[in-house]
Amino acid sequence: MSNIRRYRNPVRRGFTLIEILVVVVIIAILAAVVVPNVISRIGDAKQSAAISTIKSFETAIDQYRLDMGTYPSSLNDLITPPNPKGKWNGPYLQNTPTVPEDPWGHPYVYTVPGADGRPYDISSDGADGQPNTSDDIDSWNITGK
Repeated sequence: MSNIRRYRNPVRRGFTLIEILVVVVIIAILAAVVVPNVISRIGDAKQSAAISTIKSFETAIDQYRLDMGTYPSSLNDLITPPNPKGKWNGPYLQNTPTVPEDPWGHPYVYTVPGADGRPYDISSDGADGQPNTSDDIDSWNITGK
């Protein structure tokens, strides 16, 4: 009986190198398909966040103008009262101690008066941080986005 045990095939455990390589290739293919889709969704979410923030600035600026009779000289005036305080009834931006940056970590650009007869302009320089490029988000051009 001891001879039978000695010649018995051992139980195979674990994976072969080929099986592991097949799994790695499948994972790599899935990653190549999924990752670009996820990254593009992150960019879309950041654009939506910038648009939402610009719209909240517009609402706060309109409230400021109703109280003070003039547009704020900077976005900081929406949080901290200017001198003289006048009829300032803020802060006009809620739940933030400072003016928020755009989703890419750049400050929003606020200009008074705005171009083309607009009373003010608010814009984000987008992901590249450069003004006047295709990824900019502007208050005068966000309808329909």
